Amino acid sequence: MTPGTPATPAELDEDPKHTLKILVAGGFGVGKTTLVGSVSEIRPLRTEETLTDKSAGVDDLAGLERKSTTTVAMDFGRLTFGGGVRLYLFGTPGQERFWFMWDQIAYGAVGAIVLADTRRLTASFASIDFFERREIPFIVAVNRADGSRHYTIAQIRDALDVDPHVPVMLCDVRDRGSAKNVLVALVEHAIRFAPAPGP
Repeated sequence: MTPGTPATPAELDEDPKHTLKILVAGGFGVGKTTLVGSVSEIRPLRTEETLTDKSAGVDDLAGLERKSTTTVAMDFGRLTFGGGVRLYLFGTPGQERFWFMWDQIAYGAVGAIVLADTRRLTASFASIDFFERREIPFIVAVNRADGSRHYTIAQIRDALDVDPHVPVMLCDVRDRGSAKNVLVALVEHAIRFAPAPGP
């Protein structure tokens, strides 16, 4: 069931054999909307609003001075792989004032991607804690944003203090192939750690 090959045009129109709900989480401005948009085979649903002066002192824009919009509910996209595997992608809002929605968005998810930015690693802690507490399988994908410092995966793993079994990888969410690799890695991880079926 592991995705890997792209779906054919016929498979895009067929009812999938397996549907998986995937969350894309992380701090404010880390690239969640961009990741969903770069891989979605349908026009992604976005709930973005323009940042205004009212967010001054509320949203930390350090390192994100060019950011002009923010997600206020969720992003939604879809990606189908060959073999009848379809992923439904739900991007969570990053600011603390919208965290009350996370439990509803997370319901039924098989796994999550925690996007991280080395300029603002501490912004990833809330997402990591959320998925650890709820025992939702997740991976950490470090977005190689322009201007970010490059660290080794070992250094990032140590800084985030994630368990050894949690995959940590580098990516560029603007690149469709790189973003798809992150999704494949998450599905493989979620399958490995899925609870065994009952008798």
